[in-house]
Amino acid sequence: MSENSLFAVLLRSPWWISFVVVGLITLAAGALLPKEYFVVGALAGFPIFVVGCMAAWKQLRAPNPAKVVEMLEAVGSMPWRSFADTLATAWERAGYSVERLTGNNTNGADMRLTQGGKTTLVSAKRWKAATHGVEPLRELHAAMVASDAPAGVYVAAQGQVSDNAQAFAREHGIVVLQGDAVAQLLLKQR
Repeated sequence: MSENSLFAVLLRSPWWISFVVVGLITLAAGALLPKEYFVVGALAGFPIFVVGCMAAWKQLRAPNPAKVVEMLEAVGSMPWRSFADTLATAWERAGYSVERLTGNNTNGADMRLTQGGKTTLVSAKRWKAATHGVEPLRELHAAMVASDAPAGVYVAAQGQVSDNAQAFAREHGIVVLQGDAVAQLLLKQR
């Protein structure tokens, strides 16, 4: 789905906005269409109603924003080993088998996640950088190719991943977790 499509925008918006749009479509159908076509016109809002239900479900299950900020502050003050242990624990609770990669054989990855026979490499080495560029993602991609891993995750708990790095990640099957997404991963597993 395109990032700027109506459905994508509504999924990111507060849930009630979708229901307001459905109401406006229903009102417009009542005002502009003959009575025999009102139901057909009002049903045009049904896909948006479904999106509103999806957004409501997603937002009701999301962690409290204050807890997200609190978790990000806690992550910011953690030493590397504690942060890595916390990430490993979160993924283990999510059902992954986690192998910490250490020494010279890391090749740009810090952890190997395995679930259902699928391997995912994780890189979180530069998580305190203000801006995350393409280079650590290239290293992760090289590690993915070397170990025949089809997927990768780059964790950036602080700072922002540059647009070039985001584009590189999309092209090479790397999921970028940054900021709130990292906090939500850690909060869901508590």
